[in-house]
Amino acid sequence: MENKRLKEKSTNVVSFVPNGDYYYNKALKAIDRDEMDKAYKYIKRAADLSQDDAHVLLQYGILEMELQNFDHAYELIHTAYSIEPNEAEIVFMLAEVSGCIGHIADAQKYAAKYLEMDPNGTYIEDATEILDFFDYVSESEAIEDMDEYDGEKLVAQEKARRLMEQGNFQSAIEVLEQTIEEFPDLWNAYNNLALAYFYIGEAEQARALLYKVLRENQGNLHALCNLAVFAYYEKNNEELGNLLELLNKIQPYDWDNRYKLGATFALIGEYESAYKWLRSMSKRGYEGDAGFYFWLAQSAHFTGHKQRANEAWQTLIKIDPTKEGMEPWLHGEVGRMGNSAENHRDFIIRQLSDEHESSRLFGLFLLKRSAHRQEIVAHPTLLNVTSFSELEKLSLAYALEYEFNQACKEEQTFLSFMQVAELIVQTNEAINLEVAQILSTWFALGEIAFKQGYAFKNSAALAASIEYSFHVAIENKVTKKEMAEKYGISTSTLTKYNDELYNFVPTDYE
Repeated sequence: MENKRLKEKSTNVVSFVPNGDYYYNKALKAIDRDEMDKAYKYIKRAADLSQDDAHVLLQYGILEMELQNFDHAYELIHTAYSIEPNEAEIVFMLAEVSGCIGHIADAQKYAAKYLEMDPNGTYIEDATEILDFFDYVSESEAIEDMDEYDGEKLVAQEKARRLMEQGNFQSAIEVLEQTIEEFPDLWNAYNNLALAYFYIGEAEQARALLYKVLRENQGNLHALCNLAVFAYYEKNNEELGNLLELLNKIQPYDWDNRYKLGATFALIGEYESAYKWLRSMSKRGYEGDAGFYFWLAQSAHFTGHKQRANEAWQTLIKIDPTKEGMEPWLHGEVGRMGNSAENHRDFIIRQLSDEHESSRLFGLFLLKRSAHRQEIVAHPTLLNVTSFSELEKLSLAYALEYEFNQACKEEQTFLSFMQVAELIVQTNEAINLEVAQILSTWFALGEIAFKQGYAFKNSAALAASIEYSFHVAIENKVTKKEMAEKYGISTSTLTKYNDELYNFVPTDYE
């Protein structure tokens, strides 16, 4: 998509407080410099601050289209359209994104509406191309069209899906309950609501919803799969066995059910069945999202199809470059940490369930970069957010890569606290056993320092100091000069911050 579509929003207001307009304009400047990563970050922040600004939502949607996140783009642009239905540019973009997700008649409808609204507009050629192109698409190739009623369903479900991916299950529940009230026969919403309830520990309510689905929509595959996931998490082997026997007899035709079945099998460790369904989709030209290639890669690897696993993982990296080096099979042997503590699932879980808050903070730090993050966040009991301290809530937000408010002193101090840990990892290049012990020491001291209002002003000096202190404690031969050079500071600075950290050593630490 051409960047000409990201047009500057006209305004005469100049604000010195970072608001939606501020980040919106920063996004436009980043686009002009072809800094698309920054542009995406700024427009996302603008949308968070200006959730009812149709123009901000539109530009956010256009960037999501650039990244081929078409479902989210549709949600954003459809919301912008509901706010300003008479804005010609929004109507055209709704035509384009409708085409991208396969809703052909809608693409034609909105393209025609745009030409009627703005016959001399910027996108005349584009709108005409949409009409001409889809005239050649046969009715058998077209996906069933949506009306406004169906569009509202899609927007609500996409919003709930994103909230659940972020671990914000309570907000997802609110969205899904409202969706069910408006669309009482939308079974996907019931299934997702059941998952959300299960993930906050309301297993009885979750099961009641799934049984309702199965009573009123017999044979609903998603409900059966979700019951299997519940039985797996609850270690109810008898129920799981009965459900697996049933699921293995089902032969779904459509992509959605094949994907759900394959992903469910992969999640519960039935890799042969998972690979069968996911590979069958891939062979027939299915182009999935990052989740599809994650489960395909994992099931392929654990059924001995190593080349297929690597191919699927490379496709995943193209979709989501942040997953590079995070293959769940790299260092996953139980009982061995190797050079990848962040990918050692059991180690992270032990940290997250430890009685000491500092250990839980360390676990959340590892979670941020772990290949198991989505699984752990989605688990119904591993993260009890309602019992979290404020520091743990900040750490969870950090693990989920939420954007912090740099103008807030507490959040700025927290980021400085985390920067020390990041620098330790960066300087040592991997979180092996020794680095994990250094980090554990840092979180033990850093927790106390944070609660006492310490500013964490010199990240390099603090990182050098904690690593030096660790080696001295276990009687490794290391000098202050060596450690200072490693972190690019002077020995006097190391000594100064070493003395400062000593003030936070707990006298009653076990």
